[in-house]
Amino acid sequence: MPRGGTFVRGGGPIGSAAVSHRIVTLPGDGIGPEILAPTLQVLDAVGDFAYEEHLFGGASIDAGGTALTDEVLDACKRSDAVLLAAVGGPKWDTTDPDVPRPEQGLLGLRKGLGLYANLRPVRPLPALYDASPLRRDIIERTDLLVVRELTGGIYFGDKTRTADTASDLCSYSREEVERIARVAFRSARSRVTSVDKANVLETSRLWREVVSDLHGREFPNIELQHVLVDNAAMMLVSSPRHFDVILTENMFGDILSDEAAMLTGSIGMLPSASLGESGTPGVFEPVHGSAPDIAGQGIANPLAMFLSAAMMLRHGLGLPDAAASVESAVDKALDQGLRTPDLGGNASTAEATQAVLAHL
Repeated sequence: MPRGGTFVRGGGPIGSAAVSHRIVTLPGDGIGPEILAPTLQVLDAVGDFAYEEHLFGGASIDAGGTALTDEVLDACKRSDAVLLAAVGGPKWDTTDPDVPRPEQGLLGLRKGLGLYANLRPVRPLPALYDASPLRRDIIERTDLLVVRELTGGIYFGDKTRTADTASDLCSYSREEVERIARVAFRSARSRVTSVDKANVLETSRLWREVVSDLHGREFPNIELQHVLVDNAAMMLVSSPRHFDVILTENMFGDILSDEAAMLTGSIGMLPSASLGESGTPGVFEPVHGSAPDIAGQGIANPLAMFLSAAMMLRHGLGLPDAAASVESAVDKALDQGLRTPDLGGNASTAEATQAVLAHL
């Protein structure tokens, strides 16, 4: 049962004076609970944290008819960080606009916390070069970051629906584009590739104009390149080493980052961080879905969840050494042969967890 309402450590409640970092956990649906539980084991191996668990997504719909309740959102706002596992599944799939969907919880959480910047690092590990469907010589030494705008665009625009027509409004303001572009430039080592569809869309033309203006005013020492989204999609699988930071809007970022996941060999390897203004708790989650086809079998790959926890340690809690410890443990476990079924092996979730814990 969820432990909502009280932050707990070691099975019992703890007072506010004893807690340095309070984490809301949202197991969600499908394999979510199966990968979240071992992630707390990994976290407890590198620090002292308090957890408050809540229903979210489809599980919350089943319990109360909505994917994100006001109480859960308030709990997330009071926390230091939010650790989310997975949401959704065929049980809740519907085309009826009046029926709640688990994904509405994600959108509500991002909007409610003001999480406008989604960071998705893509760094194929040498141990997994042969697990990617792409040739080793294409993916080796790839190290890129997708910076996706998260609270604007077509996902959040006004929507209409009749029996025969439907529309989704894609809208961006200068302020929204500038703040996400600033995140991308600050994250770049040498180059920002801004991805848009400026040959067709007015929102993309504004996007390109604002990004160019900001670059000239504040970041002239960073190279800026504008690429159309269809070309960017091809470049990701033909020359991924070209990219340092990919900056793009909400829907394009959603699609491109899932494509980029295959550079790592499996979408089960890609973590993400969703961040807002300083002082706002971030949400940290793996990019993969709830994988209902393997839920309950004990074979889900927990590594993206572990790496999402590492991003939480670094970006959400200011614990870079602990983050590096988790990332190093994952790397070493893979170097020593750990392979879950999605990576071509047969290690269970529990075996993968023990392999990582052995290096902490």
